Amino acid sequence: MRNAERLPASPDRFARARAARGGAAPRRVGASTVQLNLTARCNLACTHCHVESSPLRSETMDERCAARVVALLDASPGVRCLDLTGGAPELAPVFRPLVRAARERGLEVIDRCNLTVLLEPGQEDTARFLAEQGVRVVASLPCYEPENVDRQRGRSVFARSIEALRTLNELGYARPGSGLVLDLVFNPVDAQLPPAAPELEARYRSELRKRHGLEFDRLLVLTNMPIRRWADWLRRRGAYDEYLDLLEAAFNPDTLGRVMCRDLVSVSWDGSLYDCDFNQQLGMALGGAGRRTLWDLASFDELCDAPIATASHCLGCTANSGSGCGGTLL
Repeated sequence: MRNAERLPASPDRFARARAARGGAAPRRVGASTVQLNLTARCNLACTHCHVESSPLRSETMDERCAARVVALLDASPGVRCLDLTGGAPELAPVFRPLVRAARERGLEVIDRCNLTVLLEPGQEDTARFLAEQGVRVVASLPCYEPENVDRQRGRSVFARSIEALRTLNELGYARPGSGLVLDLVFNPVDAQLPPAAPELEARYRSELRKRHGLEFDRLLVLTNMPIRRWADWLRRRGAYDEYLDLLEAAFNPDTLGRVMCRDLVSVSWDGSLYDCDFNQQLGMALGGAGRRTLWDLASFDELCDAPIATASHCLGCTANSGSGCGGTLL
């Protein structure tokens, strides 16, 4: 890790919430999704970023590690999806080879895209590449109001995001019959829980159509995780404990059977394994055991009925209707 680890606060509020309201500690059912954090490098430096990505970061997955991922995919019939994230995953040299390898094997591929990267020098053909490969784009757009987006993500980010969305629509994304899926991601700008997903999605759809003539498939509503850069933002405002109180009060034991860590494995740029991308950023190894890497597995299918490392930040995935990389859980 680049900085000293910022481990979750003690006591373990997640364990305390489960003890008070019921619900067993989650365990794995497998690894149907392999999520690769390809790089910490990004063209943006957003205030909510739990990875602390920025243009100054250089950590990136190398060809040896990418080749090991592909070998394990061949040995893992239970894997159905390769989920590429970062940073801006498109900036990693192994991004396109991994996309092609996964699509050749019939896997769904997700690109977690910040949209503006599609306008960066050297990325002019990336949107077309994604369309040609049939990649599902999951794109960050934390609000349909330009002021809110620019406050969280940087000056002119909203306008550039709209331009990138228009390009994706022109290539067929979110168009009937195209098979090209474009989902948007919402996360709150301030220290609050997200609103109900159906109503917010309807509002997004109406506003983006009316103002910009844009279409998308689904809105994934996420809760901001109280770790790394977002935790720093909260602490600077004296709101960290208050935000944890908010999450703990909203704990919903019904979400425990659907949390993403039950069937997702997170792989860092150096090949280390974690239960989720949030645990990865806190240095909490897979299952809470010692460090394991891609070279310690013969197949991702080995990861079944195994324990999951949890701590206070897991309240972010279990508050209200729950939250995960696929949006709300309930």
